[in-house]
Amino acid sequence: MKFSIQSLYTWYRDVLRNPKYRWWVILGTLVYLVSPFDVLPDFIPVVGQIDDVFLLTLLVSEVSGLVIEGWKTRKGEVGTEVPNSTDGSTSSGSTIDVDAVSVK
Repeated sequence: MKFSIQSLYTWYRDVLRNPKYRWWVILGTLVYLVSPFDVLPDFIPVVGQIDDVFLLTLLVSEVSGLVIEGWKTRKGEVGTEVPNSTDGSTSSGSTIDVDAVSVK
């Protein structure tokens, strides 16, 4: 079995993107960050913070990516308001009422 940082990152990202386990992964990551028991103990000056910084960076980047994807998805589902040129009202959706547009 070959271990690499890329495989660990891919596993973490895939588990975090699964809605069934998402909150457990976020909670587990936060508990690990505040826990005194680490892979690299925090009492070692610089080396002890490497795993915490790596994990925090990974968590923030993945969660922010999920939030941005969710925001874009919701924005696309809502539709846009198109102003009606005759009476100044708006109609929802992406279609324009052809009968209401006058060409001069």
